[in-house]
Amino acid sequence: MRVTIADVAREAGVSKTTVSRVINLKGEVDGSTAARVREVIADLGYVPSSGAVGLARGSSRTVGMLVPSLTWPWMGEVLQGVVDTVEAADYGLLLFTCNRGAESVERFTTQVSARAFDGLVVVEPENTLDHLTALHRSGLPIVLIDDRGHHPEFPSVVTTNHEGGASAARHLRAAGRTRPLVVTGPKHFGCVRDRLAGFRSVLPTELVVDGDFTERRGRLAVEELLAAGTEFDSVFAHNDISAAGVLRALRAAGRRVPDDIAVVGFDDIPMAEHTEPPLTTVHQPTRQMGEAAARLLLSHLGGTAVPDGPVVLPTELVVRHSAP
Repeated sequence: MRVTIADVAREAGVSKTTVSRVINLKGEVDGSTAARVREVIADLGYVPSSGAVGLARGSSRTVGMLVPSLTWPWMGEVLQGVVDTVEAADYGLLLFTCNRGAESVERFTTQVSARAFDGLVVVEPENTLDHLTALHRSGLPIVLIDDRGHHPEFPSVVTTNHEGGASAARHLRAAGRTRPLVVTGPKHFGCVRDRLAGFRSVLPTELVVDGDFTERRGRLAVEELLAAGTEFDSVFAHNDISAAGVLRALRAAGRRVPDDIAVVGFDDIPMAEHTEPPLTTVHQPTRQMGEAAARLLLSHLGGTAVPDGPVVLPTELVVRHSAP
């Protein structure tokens, strides 16, 4: 059977309150008694509840992370960056997704109310910003990864989406491409608007197809335009998954990449190296964004003032065979 605090108190000849004070470093127990309690704890192999210890000390030494889903192609890299940083600081991590919509949000809110974690790293699930803002105003430290152009009241870590789009356009223009097609992501995302604006600032185009970050939409966009006889000599897809659909449609239509049409993606997920041909793409520093967000939150929990504006990490064009 599991050893309890009552077992420790009985063996040490003290009250449960005294044992609790020793465990939680309250400093209200004389040295010899505290030493006897610690010896009994070691002899019995008693392991106190980390949650109870955290509440007693005013800190759980646990960080929460809220994400829309773990299926997003770059989410694993962001999560790894957060985990590496949190564990190095001897904190635990509680992970929440919103796969079940309102039910997931309700369960997450219950954990907030129970003070299960000290602060929160967020990749914003859709339609949760108002709720997160209310939690922040109530005193919960929050750091947002990729603010999607929302510019929240709390700290955030973002990347240079506008410059990323511009770098893709500069590369295509330098290669002599003059008739680009852009396949976007969902229009309500700030990163999508920034990527498109950055691209158009260098290489203006009206040939823009609204996408949804899926392989299917990238493929259909190209199939429909080719069937309509629309000519283009390059494609900038707003993520690598869409770009993979573009490559598939061009290959099926007998168009050579990059000889006939060059293709550039965005994100630089691991798959980008293994498409046919390997994908030129804008690298988004997703793991570093997770690390930076976790460091920012831990610094805040340690009493360091957070910056007024977002922490900005640069994108970088990675040139491969789809657009040399």
